Amino acid sequence: MTQSGRIRWVLLLALIAGALSAAAIWAWREYQRFTLATLQGNDEVIELKRGESLPTFVAKLKDRGVSAAPEWQWRLLAQQMQVAQRLQAGEYRIGSNATPRSLLQAVADGKVVQYRFTILEGTRFRDLRVALAGVPELESTLTGLPDNDVLTRIGATEAHPEGLFLPDTYFFPRGFSDLDLLKRAYWDQKELLERLWQKRQENLPLSDPYEALILASVIEKETGKAAERPLIAGVFVNRLRQGWRLQTDPTVIYGLGNAFDGNLRRVHLETDTPYNTYTRFGLPPTPIALPSPAAIEAALQPQATEAMYFVAKGDGSHQFSRTLEEHNRAVREYQL
Repeated sequence: MTQSGRIRWVLLLALIAGALSAAAIWAWREYQRFTLATLQGNDEVIELKRGESLPTFVAKLKDRGVSAAPEWQWRLLAQQMQVAQRLQAGEYRIGSNATPRSLLQAVADGKVVQYRFTILEGTRFRDLRVALAGVPELESTLTGLPDNDVLTRIGATEAHPEGLFLPDTYFFPRGFSDLDLLKRAYWDQKELLERLWQKRQENLPLSDPYEALILASVIEKETGKAAERPLIAGVFVNRLRQGWRLQTDPTVIYGLGNAFDGNLRRVHLETDTPYNTYTRFGLPPTPIALPSPAAIEAALQPQATEAMYFVAKGDGSHQFSRTLEEHNRAVREYQL
């Protein structure tokens, strides 16, 4: 090769090296801008399904207009963050300030979108099942499943499902099943009941935590104002101690089931069922609804009172009476 040929070759190599260097600098700067940029998702939810990889996730981001960055930039960032093999399946919400780095970290940490469901105090189990069936984000597994099979699958030892689930707001990811949620609420209720039982007043006419749950459910359905729960509990405890019937309408209504049309009649009070506390002594055989933690606490920490009766005043509160004569006057004043 001649001298001039060698010079041209060296110049060509220099030009190629310069071009490669410039391309590398440009690519690095683009990558740096990518890592610091804010993604375009405005509360967008992107799902990474089980078995899908980072390239699939990146393609979904492009399809939804969240990021137009090439796949190699996402791959490089994932390698730098050491999360490429830790991405977890689930739904991820792209917030207004999300960056590629924060999104990858969220996917690696499994910070999936959480949905909520509230179990309402005072709810019957059959109504709870209906409410769960209306939550589209929950996997439905209860359809056609008898109540006793539900209890078996959640590990419950009780024979009847009423009252066993803690009223609270529960958060869950998509794909969580209705049975999973019931299982969580069951064990939360069991833990709370046991803890409060250990702190109960002495000499209560209750033999075990389940009887406390039964009484709490009656208190829940009788109480229009939360502040009255301990006092209503005190009246019921007095009646149990004296061997009186509880004579509380909500238990009669529960015993009527679907036959109750919203109007409680004298014939209902006189018709015997296992739940009719006008015809039977003691507690009903099971809870009649989901009691709140406050109702359970009231059952186990009733207010000391000489009252043996109470009657609704029409505003959610009650008039409490010590004697039947006082009670009859209150009935005439507030109900007749």
